[in-house]
Amino acid sequence: MLITEERDDGAVLRIEHGRVGALDVELLDALTEAVSASDRALVITGTGSSFSAGVDLRRILEGRRPYTEALLTALSRTYRAVFDHPRPTVAAVNGHAIAGGCVLALACDLRLMSGGRIGLTELAVGVPFPTTALEVVQHALGPRTGRVLLGGQLEDREHALALGMVDELTEPGELVPRAVALAAELAARSPEAYRLAKVQLHRQANAAIEATAGGDAAVLAGWASDDTRLRIEAALAALSRR
Repeated sequence: MLITEERDDGAVLRIEHGRVGALDVELLDALTEAVSASDRALVITGTGSSFSAGVDLRRILEGRRPYTEALLTALSRTYRAVFDHPRPTVAAVNGHAIAGGCVLALACDLRLMSGGRIGLTELAVGVPFPTTALEVVQHALGPRTGRVLLGGQLEDREHALALGMVDELTEPGELVPRAVALAAELAARSPEAYRLAKVQLHRQANAAIEATAGGDAAVLAGWASDDTRLRIEAALAALSRR
């Protein structure tokens, strides 16, 4: 599900969960635990052709509202753990990073990409953005957030670089070594100064997240609605025909 590879200057967290690294409650809990328990620089990457293709839509249909509520809580917890990790975090985007998988990459301090496509496709499926995810995206993309989020498109790596969704492009064989080297370079700086800089940089986003700490009732209602279920079913049917 989640493989931890210890390195001299940090650790690599590798998602190995099904064919596309779909985010479910179990994987999200494992990610949160691994990130929260670490006091080292972290590289997050995926396996094969996917970094993570986003949330497991079939589990949402099967589990209905109770599972959806647990999933949204787990998503926000994971994004916050990565976003606020006091040490350097680097996303090594090895392949497709879609919807929630894209948000996971954007929660990291820096993003490298070697292949696949990346984008925020939530609105195409008809699900609203939880506040934590939205604030993470807004922090990472700034004025480009509206274009990327409302457009709901998947971008190739060159367009992703131009839009600021990733910071650097690499070849597949160089991706993880380059990400590890970059994380080690950042980790060589004063740990306390680095931590404080992230606190300062994230203050506005975290204030907005804290303001909805009681829960996104409207977001949950949107995810659990009949219309959203129909859109998810249509999206899954379209995928099965490919």
